[in-house]
Amino acid sequence: MEDLKSLVDLNNIPKHVAVIMDGNGRWAKQQGEARLYGHLNGVDSVRATIKAAREIGVEYLTLYAFSTENWNRPKEEVDGLMDILVHSITNEMEEMNENGVKFKTIGDIDGLPDNCSNSLKEAIETTKNNKEITLILALNYSAKWEIRKAIKTIAEQRASGLISEDEITDELISEHLTTKGIPDPELMIRTSGEHRISNFLLWQLAYSEFYFTETHWPDFRRDDLFSAILAYQQRERRFGMVSEQIYNNK
Repeated sequence: MEDLKSLVDLNNIPKHVAVIMDGNGRWAKQQGEARLYGHLNGVDSVRATIKAAREIGVEYLTLYAFSTENWNRPKEEVDGLMDILVHSITNEMEEMNENGVKFKTIGDIDGLPDNCSNSLKEAIETTKNNKEITLILALNYSAKWEIRKAIKTIAEQRASGLISEDEITDELISEHLTTKGIPDPELMIRTSGEHRISNFLLWQLAYSEFYFTETHWPDFRRDDLFSAILAYQQRERRFGMVSEQIYNNK
């Protein structure tokens, strides 16, 4: 079989890829196992995706790992997810350093259990000087929470006279989001056949290309990422303009 990487245009790689990792529970059910079995196997997909993204030059990879809505799941599953997260971060830290992976998080990390938030903060500090690829985990994250928090801060600044109304721009709002300093994703991938974005990066995905696959997250591997990149490279990104404008501006 032809290596999909050979088909990828390495001069047209999205700088930032965001992924909604969906289907762990459905995959586990197909195996006759509990949902946590799917989450455990999903760790292998995370590892493979980071490696593949780094291999073709993706600079930022954001993975939607746990939303604020996920607290509504059964306690056994939530507790198990937190344990998997802590063990995964601890076990992968050495390899992240060896491969130049800088680790970051977005979301309300202080709202997580102490052992979880402490492990995350340690990984952020330990990998802060790495430069090959930045891995961003969205944890205890909600785009509505993020935007609401930014609006409150900007409103307070306006009320106190620190900024004028004219200074409230798209750029200012972006500066108050948890993704400050990170470019917006050019490509968003969602696995397991769902066609929605589930309160994920609502501001940042305004002009992203969406790619949906039937593959459940525990089965997602290198070629699945490359297939998404190839689909992205077949699209014309116009940002509200027409094709002729894009062509003439090149």
